[in-house]
Amino acid sequence: MKIIPLKEGNFSASKTKDFTLLTDKNFDQVKGIKMSVQPFLIITDHDYILLDGGIGWKNEEGKLIILQILEKENIHPDQITMVLLSHLHKDHIEGIINKTSSGFESNFPNAAIYIQKRELDFARNSIGNYSFDFDTLEKIVQLPNIVWMDEDQGDINPSVSFEVVGGHTPFMQVFWIREHGETVFYGADNLPQESYIKFHVAYKSDYDGRKAMQLRQLWQQQAEKEQWKILLYHDLEKTVILL
Repeated sequence: MKIIPLKEGNFSASKTKDFTLLTDKNFDQVKGIKMSVQPFLIITDHDYILLDGGIGWKNEEGKLIILQILEKENIHPDQITMVLLSHLHKDHIEGIINKTSSGFESNFPNAAIYIQKRELDFARNSIGNYSFDFDTLEKIVQLPNIVWMDEDQGDINPSVSFEVVGGHTPFMQVFWIREHGETVFYGADNLPQESYIKFHVAYKSDYDGRKAMQLRQLWQQQAEKEQWKILLYHDLEKTVILL
């Protein structure tokens, strides 16, 4: 199993969830919450699995950063077979489609896109919440290759399992990918940075901060026992940790 971080950059997110790319020059000047935006590609024996879709950040030439990284890895977007979405905040979905002069197009046309149906219902009832880009969201759910999920937990295939855990959002889901005795765990925004393990805090930015904290404590015990590789979507410096 191969893990490829698709880091779009380090950003500062304002109260209205506007993202500013951080540089050496502005790092100490820009106000807001500092975080990376870092989807992951997991390559197994049978699949190319994208974990969340990023914020759709582009380089100076107008090319999506995640596609640029894939190109450097000699991976074509058509090779992606699965996109697993933990939740539907805009910094986790906007890299899935590309806006064009004539509309939009899927960046991963051959991938099945897995979306928790109850999370979509929550998003649609959250008008005015800056965390969502409703225009992009509605375009994504119109794609022909959506797989709607409505169970609390289960197996997508013999290597990939999921569980709806809540916490950061009410129906956020997390994923395990297991192959050849190795376990990769993606806790998304319930466990986005290494510091979330070191400091047991219930964050007010979460829908249910106490539940998210309790989940992290449980996962920490399991990860240490079973030697999970934990993927960190928002950590400024680290990508994968092993406890």
